[in-house]
Amino acid sequence: MSAALLAIEGLSADYGGTAALERIDLALEAGAATALLGANGSGKSTLLKAILGAVPARAGRVLFDGADVTALAPEKRARLGLGYAPEGRRVFPGLSVRENLLVASWEGRARRAARLAEMLALFPVLAERARDAAWQLSGGQQQMLSLARALMNRPRLLLLDEPTLGLSPRLTEALFGRIPQIVASGTAILLAEQNVAKALAVCDHGVVLKLGRVAARGTAASLARDPAVEAAFLGG
Repeated sequence: MSAALLAIEGLSADYGGTAALERIDLALEAGAATALLGANGSGKSTLLKAILGAVPARAGRVLFDGADVTALAPEKRARLGLGYAPEGRRVFPGLSVRENLLVASWEGRARRAARLAEMLALFPVLAERARDAAWQLSGGQQQMLSLARALMNRPRLLLLDEPTLGLSPRLTEALFGRIPQIVASGTAILLAEQNVAKALAVCDHGVVLKLGRVAARGTAASLARDPAVEAAFLGG
């Protein structure tokens, strides 16, 4: 097993004034995709935000590539290589597709242009709409734009929060199809997702949350056969 790119140790956090995470322990490898599964209210989004630093830890710590980042602000964690695509397709509606991508990068002009070309190649539909305003895109195309924008700074770990929410089956397939390509390019992924079968099909590992605690973990193949996965989604 590779050394942990991200290590979470005894992490507890509150959200909206209530306990959302309790004593989470989790290790993610570089070069792998991990599915974060659980019903609504299980703590998936809060865990992603706690890793990013948008939700403060009440206890425990977060280590990124061996360094303790628990006290770092989100922008500093991003500079270290954390990327985040939030739920809800939060693009800049008045900017073009191209501008949405360029504004997300802090690299120099040459590297930024090169990365833009890579993103348009990875998401051909965005290349076709590159000069269109983001508000003119369909919901699925905006989700692709949100994902591409999160990748602009070449993150070492990408946090994806419910990327297929509200997408058609065709667009869901298209988005999931990009995940192996992203991982192969050198970006590990933590994917919060309610589409269990699809998520486990494209991920190497999985973690199931239930009421803010880890209910099960293992390889994607083993979790696909684990009764705890069904219990987490059906309330058993």
